[in-house]
Amino acid sequence: MALTPTEITETNDTAELQPEAAHTHEHTHTHDHQHGPSLNPALMREIDVEAPAEEVTKAYKTVIKRYQKLARIPGFRAGKVPESLIRSKFAKEVRQEVLESLVTNRFRAAIEEQKVNPVSQPQMTDLHLMEGEPLRFKAAFEVMPEIAVDGYDSVKVERPDVTLTEDEYEAELSRVLDGHATVEPVEEDRPLANGDWAEIEFKGQVKDLAQTVTEEGAENATPSQPITGEDVLVEIGGKNTLPAFNEALQGAKPGQELTFEVSYPADFGEQRLAGQTVAYDVTVKAIKKKTYPERDEEFAKQLGNYESWGDFESKLREHAADRKKDALENRAKETMLEQLIGRYEFPVPESFVQQQVDARLDRGLRALAQQGMKAEDMRKLDFNRLRAAQRDEAVNEVKASLILDRIADAENVEVSDDDLNRELLMLSIQSREPLEALRERLAKDGGLTRIREQMRREKTGNVLYEKLVS
Repeated sequence: MALTPTEITETNDTAELQPEAAHTHEHTHTHDHQHGPSLNPALMREIDVEAPAEEVTKAYKTVIKRYQKLARIPGFRAGKVPESLIRSKFAKEVRQEVLESLVTNRFRAAIEEQKVNPVSQPQMTDLHLMEGEPLRFKAAFEVMPEIAVDGYDSVKVERPDVTLTEDEYEAELSRVLDGHATVEPVEEDRPLANGDWAEIEFKGQVKDLAQTVTEEGAENATPSQPITGEDVLVEIGGKNTLPAFNEALQGAKPGQELTFEVSYPADFGEQRLAGQTVAYDVTVKAIKKKTYPERDEEFAKQLGNYESWGDFESKLREHAADRKKDALENRAKETMLEQLIGRYEFPVPESFVQQQVDARLDRGLRALAQQGMKAEDMRKLDFNRLRAAQRDEAVNEVKASLILDRIADAENVEVSDDDLNRELLMLSIQSREPLEALRERLAKDGGLTRIREQMRREKTGNVLYEKLVS
């Protein structure tokens, strides 16, 4: 291992190490008397590593000579600091550099000799390092599991019907039109009718709420929080409006107060309301009308510089069809992977699982930050519980990756340099980072290899889907 030269200075009898310039030290992944994360016992290997006494002595002399050359200690000329003073002042630093220089090289030699390939950071125990004596330590690490994917091509996946229905297209068009509609109050004195929008204020309470009984008794039950809303717009007669709201609001006038109940279906989208009956107190505040723009060439150009309204509708239909196709095919591919994961049993490296948990948590925390959660609130989260909650999905994701890697070998799937370059160009555009700077950064931290591996897995999934779908 190449270590960066360090300048040694001493002032006021206090020695310290100062880098000659801004640079990064390369650190070994082994730790003296330190245990890392747990390893999967089924994949753990432990080896004994040794270095002869003469090699240890030589390493000590090399490091001490360098310290003598670089040391700046009052009362001694440059390069003339006694060896005994170096040993006493910098014993810990010298030992660490000797350790780093010997351990890495000896560990690499040992795994090459024993023909094992670690996939996790080695954990070092039983370290013995004394000048003039042999170096000895044990290193524990995980290896890749044996994975046989025989019969992978017998999995069957049903091809989804990706045809865009007229109702789906109309719903897509309605979303676009709603986004450009203007809402104006109705001035005339009249009741609500189909096509109107009621602006309401409401308060709801779940009825017959089952009490939460603790060991101390029902008196500690927690009541539900009321469901409230202000300035909410409800379309009278709209397809997405609950029948109970339609029935209660139709014919009502501004200022009128209504009381009614809504029974929500068990599969209702909002979990706390699903299967519940809610008693509502509603006040009608105003009647409003939505005005939509004319479906003409001018509006089409506003939407995206389309040549005509027909051109816009054609592109919208195409976009909606593609989105439905992607969503259904992605779900079918997920089903395919679930079948493969269930078919093959093998131990998974714990180091891979923890890396995947880290990645999932990172994505989750980024999403919370984008939603406005403050850093101090994030620090209060129970990360042990969050990590435990991510584990099962992380294990499945690691298994899927390892299976796809084996199938990629069997199917001779490769990612060309052109494919990788196109992906980097897209990443450069999205991140607004110059392409060559992005490439250089990723090359240094191993990111290029990870991107190529992920692209290969995605490509394998696509190849396999087309092969298995029926």
